[in-house]
Amino acid sequence: MKNSIDAHMDFSFKGEVYQLDSTLDLDQVQDKFITLSSLYQVMAVEHRIDTYSYLYEVMQEAEIHFNNPQGNTTEFLNNGVFDLDGYIAKQGESNLMDTLQAIALRELGIENLEQHPQLKRALTRAYQLGMES
Repeated sequence: MKNSIDAHMDFSFKGEVYQLDSTLDLDQVQDKFITLSSLYQVMAVEHRIDTYSYLYEVMQEAEIHFNNPQGNTTEFLNNGVFDLDGYIAKQGESNLMDTLQAIALRELGIENLEQHPQLKRALTRAYQLGMES
């Protein structure tokens, strides 16, 4: 399932009104753009706005409004505000669990790690210790 969300912003620059609409494919941009503020860069590039211009600086002051969530983005949208940090954290957790499940299947023949909570905690803790070192 594709994880995407529509983004919209309005702003004015030198007497001209800009109304930008983009559909953000978060599966595609998550690895490169991991903060809400960097979504401005994604939208600027899509709408051919130079990221080293005064227009871009004005654009960054506008609020991005979100709607039409698809996939896992639905639980992180509330009244046009998208919790990108929450979404990224959830996706990271989901990716980790997919990796741990694959290890449990390959090494131990366990098809559902959820049925082995102690093993799941042990693998998760081992991963965390590895990340800390």
